[in-house]
Amino acid sequence: MGSMNAAELLVEFASRPLDAARALPRLSPEQLNSHPAGHPNSIAWLLWHSGREVDVQVAELTGGAGVWEQYRERFGLGEVGESLGYGHTREQAAAVRVEDHQLLIDHLGAALTSLQDCARGLPEEELDEVVDDSWDPPVTRGVRMASIIDDAIAHVGQAAYAAGALTRIS
Repeated sequence: MGSMNAAELLVEFASRPLDAARALPRLSPEQLNSHPAGHPNSIAWLLWHSGREVDVQVAELTGGAGVWEQYRERFGLGEVGESLGYGHTREQAAAVRVEDHQLLIDHLGAALTSLQDCARGLPEEELDEVVDDSWDPPVTRGVRMASIIDDAIAHVGQAAYAAGALTRIS
């Protein structure tokens, strides 16, 4: 096998959050929607947010509609579901109630697949294209894609920690 280029590395890296989410213990609706230690974000919120942040940011990069269109009705979250979760109040975070563990995994998987599709075969020079000049330094496509993946990994890791605490056998 030859050496990987940056786009291939992003494709590979984007599989990691889904692998971690699939490794979570199977959680009941009560466990998914509990708020360990009174934290505003439930495991359902963490997994939902991971999928939403990937989806919205990839749609911005590609100019596409994103995968949420295919999941909106299945989640049935109303107005709160249209947001990303950034800056949610305690009440908004609590309104993200999802009963179906597999739905959360499927949505995250679809969003990450769209990210992989975006990265796959991307010419190296496009990774250096500035996509957001409101930051100093300006954010390139490659940096944004790495940031999207990093955010998903962090939130799935938080979900894994909380799920482990909820399902630990004493």
